[in-house]
Amino acid sequence: CDWSRERFTFDDDYNACVMRVFVDLYKKGLIYRGKRMVNWCPSSLTALSDEEVVMKAQNAIMYHFKVEVVEEPGTWLTIATTRPEVIPGDQAIAVNPKDERYAHLIGKHVRRPLPVENQELIPIIADEHVDFTFGTGVLKVTPAHDKADFEIAQRHNLPAVDVMHPNGVLNELAGKALAGMERFAARKRAAELLAEIGSLVKEEPYQNNLGYSERADVPIESRLSEQWFLKYPSVKESQAVVANGEMKFHPDRWAKVYDHWMTGLQDWCISRQVWWGHRIPVWRKISPTGIGSAYVDVSDLLSLPDDLRFIGKDSPELGITIDGKAVSSDAKWLMEESLRLFDTHKDDDREIQMSICTTDERLIQRMEAQGWEQDPDVLDTWFSSWLWPFATMGWPEKTSTLKAFYPTTDLVTGPDIIFFWVARMIMAGFEWMGELPFKNVYFTGIIRDKQGRKMSKSLGNSPDPLELIASYSADALRFGIMRSAPLGQDICFDEKNVELGRNFCTKLWNAARFRQMQSRSGVSPDTSDAGILPAAETEAEINPALLSSDDKWILLRLNTAIAEVSTALEEYRFSDATATLYRFFWSEYCDWYVEASKAVLQGSDEKRKANTLAVIDFVLGHTLRLFHPFMPFITEELWHGMGFNADLPENQGGKSIMFAIWPKPLDADELAHFGILPEDEQAANDKYKAVELGRGLKSTFNINKKVRFVLKPGTLTSSATELPAHEIEVLRILLNAEPLEVDAAFQPKKGTPAALTPLGELFLPLDGLIDVDAEKARVGKEVAKVESELEKVTAKLADTNFTSKVPQKVLDEHQQRKTDWEDKLAKLKVMLEALG
Repeated sequence: CDWSRERFTFDDDYNACVMRVFVDLYKKGLIYRGKRMVNWCPSSLTALSDEEVVMKAQNAIMYHFKVEVVEEPGTWLTIATTRPEVIPGDQAIAVNPKDERYAHLIGKHVRRPLPVENQELIPIIADEHVDFTFGTGVLKVTPAHDKADFEIAQRHNLPAVDVMHPNGVLNELAGKALAGMERFAARKRAAELLAEIGSLVKEEPYQNNLGYSERADVPIESRLSEQWFLKYPSVKESQAVVANGEMKFHPDRWAKVYDHWMTGLQDWCISRQVWWGHRIPVWRKISPTGIGSAYVDVSDLLSLPDDLRFIGKDSPELGITIDGKAVSSDAKWLMEESLRLFDTHKDDDREIQMSICTTDERLIQRMEAQGWEQDPDVLDTWFSSWLWPFATMGWPEKTSTLKAFYPTTDLVTGPDIIFFWVARMIMAGFEWMGELPFKNVYFTGIIRDKQGRKMSKSLGNSPDPLELIASYSADALRFGIMRSAPLGQDICFDEKNVELGRNFCTKLWNAARFRQMQSRSGVSPDTSDAGILPAAETEAEINPALLSSDDKWILLRLNTAIAEVSTALEEYRFSDATATLYRFFWSEYCDWYVEASKAVLQGSDEKRKANTLAVIDFVLGHTLRLFHPFMPFITEELWHGMGFNADLPENQGGKSIMFAIWPKPLDADELAHFGILPEDEQAANDKYKAVELGRGLKSTFNINKKVRFVLKPGTLTSSATELPAHEIEVLRILLNAEPLEVDAAFQPKKGTPAALTPLGELFLPLDGLIDVDAEKARVGKEVAKVESELEKVTAKLADTNFTSKVPQKVLDEHQQRKTDWEDKLAKLKVMLEALG
């Protein structure tokens, strides 16, 4: 990591970028101030972005109340709501025009029940957005307290009456009985008032999802508030770049989600009412005036440049004269050279509000000296974050860093911020850089606890990564997480995966130590470089004539691992890559090849030893590079500690393994040079299969010491009679046999355990190893026990009273239990048969 390039969004340079972008968007007319419905936190007293709102399931109460149609006495409409405290803000009753039950009532009126002392008439309106299948099909419209209601009000020119203070306390418009009450207390009191006047029909339990402020953990309000908004720039380009595949999402299902969201963009509320953040660079001054002409003298600010030009539209509503020029209330005066915008608009019938958006310190000082005040709001944190791909690289200057790293290749992030960060960065990239900011977006899954809950501070279910690193190491944590994270799927965190990562690091370290110990056994350590040399030099180190079947097998398995890991990384299937590495290194290399290599390393042929070590070095050198993205620290240490960096150029691994050339599989010419054929892999697999079957025989009879094995060749193939002494020695070592006899004429005693292998029939004579009669008795008891358990679980699965009531998960568990007992019973019967 290059710590010299550390960036913070409040750095002076970065802050200047944020301000420059704001002014640019303001000049383009994309930033404006207006009243809109926003997420509002009554505790923090600030607007919230959608990502700062957490939805929680709530046990609420649905209140049903009735209102009488004024024009048709005796006709009542029943309305359901979870928020009776905001009834005083209701401005209409809405029904769907296609709902035949209420079509004849459209245009008539009802009397709003609250406040009791001011039961105003409100209209019954028709709106197609009303769901007539939900509840009674009658909707109360409260424009100031619900986003959907506000949209209905906009379509029908209804006023928005706010009956609540910003802190969640009901105001005087809510009526005498509710004014001054906290919103939840007011809810209960409003229900009581409805009951007192005979309007309450019933109350019933109701579960819904309620938005909570992530910061304060209190229910939010939908509030009509004057805020700063941004109309998104470069939307079409940003949508098209994903749709046409120029930018790829991994997994690609998120592309559809992105396209859907980009199709219905709403203006972004970018202002926040908090202390911490980037201040909005707009200064305002109020000029009292009435309808008519007003004269605003700005000559005392700065001399306006000659190229001052007018942008706006004429409005007969109000005339304003600025520096002797008559303009309208919507006028915008642009001074391009200093990136300043002078904006005047009519705030209401009594005053003119003048605004200047600028970053010019000289102008700011003059304005503040003359009573201009900076807007108190700060910018949403995402307003600085969406500039990250280029603002961190020296923009707006065309730096070498910006040229080198923009656009970058990959972005790694979570799908929960695909709209709030990813989409906005793409739009910002097109708007100010003219091209996409990155070519691939990898969406990680969300880490959850064992109960499936999202990890969060409030739940206290998130482990401290620093503690995990201290206990297991950073590499172990990294590998364990990646191994348990399928592409785009959520992860149920289990510390055992980190423990597995630590054990794997230990395995890698011990494998390296094993290699170094062989050097101290008399073989020159100079051969340790063979694994990282260019192909021609590697071929000079490894003598093809001395390669064993195990050497050829591990080189072929390495080829497969390189191809699989490379493809998995290209396709962002990181868990698949780690699974391949785990299988290759732990099982194929350590369990099979290293153990098989001892047949050579423990022998006396120094040339074969050197050749085997050259193969080990070749495999280790490639393996360390494959592991490096997942285990950067231990691989760096081993790369240098084992001398793999020796004599390499700095930019090819001499300085760090991260610069080493990524491994490539041996091509056809290289395989031919080493005399490696596809059938060599199967030949070794046959040998290892024989070992597995032999080990199975020992396990069946609980034998864990060296024992006599007899291989009778020719049962399946005749190749065993042709096995060279080296191959037989490998079999002996892997079977832990003492001795291993190859005897085509072997006649076993009746009941001698045996296994059919690709090399022939493998026998395990039990003479002197176990008491056959005692073992038969023990196995017989075990058979009886297993049969009893199998009978129980079979009966349970046949019982419809059980199977019809339990969850599918329980059924699956019982079915698996039945399968396990059946497998165990089959093995026990094989043992009995072998025992005669």
